Amino acid sequence: MGYADRLPDVPSSDPDQTRDLRSEFERHRRRLWGVAYRMLGSRAEAEDMVQEAYLRWHQAARDEIRSPQAWLVTTVTRLCIDRMRQLRVERDAYVGPWLPEPLVGSTAAPTDRASELASDLSVAFLALLERLAPEERAAFLLHDVFDSEYGDIAAILGKSETACRQIVTRARRRVRDERPRVEVAPGARDRLIADFARALQAGDRETLLGLFAGDATWTSDGGGKVFAARRSLRGRDLIVRAVLGYRRHWPLGLEVRPVLVNGEPGLAMVSDGQVGSVLSIRTDGERILDVFSVLNPDKLRAVAIDGEG
Repeated sequence: MGYADRLPDVPSSDPDQTRDLRSEFERHRRRLWGVAYRMLGSRAEAEDMVQEAYLRWHQAARDEIRSPQAWLVTTVTRLCIDRMRQLRVERDAYVGPWLPEPLVGSTAAPTDRASELASDLSVAFLALLERLAPEERAAFLLHDVFDSEYGDIAAILGKSETACRQIVTRARRRVRDERPRVEVAPGARDRLIADFARALQAGDRETLLGLFAGDATWTSDGGGKVFAARRSLRGRDLIVRAVLGYRRHWPLGLEVRPVLVNGEPGLAMVSDGQVGSVLSIRTDGERILDVFSVLNPDKLRAVAIDGEG
């Protein structure tokens, strides 16, 4: 499960009220976790925001809450905006490219109709959102992914509806123009990724060259914890040369396994039951456009392959 499985205990002199409050909160928890994860790109950070919102939910005056969902989404969004401002400093000092923590396997459960679109949960999409300021990111996600009305967004951000419309329009332009949506038939994507996995496993240079688009990119996140390129690689020839160079240092018995990464087909590199990296792949169905490789072990701790990890 992608969101926190256990909420904190809240001391109370009224067990019935506590039970009712918990039950109401549970109705909205998937949505809250979905907002927090897309805002922060971290499972642990998202869980922290949801748990903090839960504590504040119990402390809030009931007569001030007309819509539980609106109150909870507002609380989580504001917590995430504050946290994002703190994280900016940490991420500026991060070693190499920063990528979101991947959700591998069945952990990327949809939170509502709009977020069932895997492209709105993909590593590529979340990495692109890092270019937005905290309030831009919040407004864009709430409107374009979670179908929130501009009036609700205005109340959350403390801005006018007109200002929120402008914020969302600018953010949408930056996101969609930078990486236009590509509709890909699932079968075509699955076949391409299967071919990629076989070529990686075999070290097949010619097949790899044929699979990548000429201007493809490969972004690796090692966080300074493991060896990884500190800049994104661009261009088919450079990528394949680097990949084959890395491959010479693979541990004996390493396997390339298909997995779901943030709701989309991807790959995991597994050796002796340990996940060494998770690859998220953006494709047009014919060529690989971008690869996002998470190698930072801190971001792979929660990844389990075949019940291990």
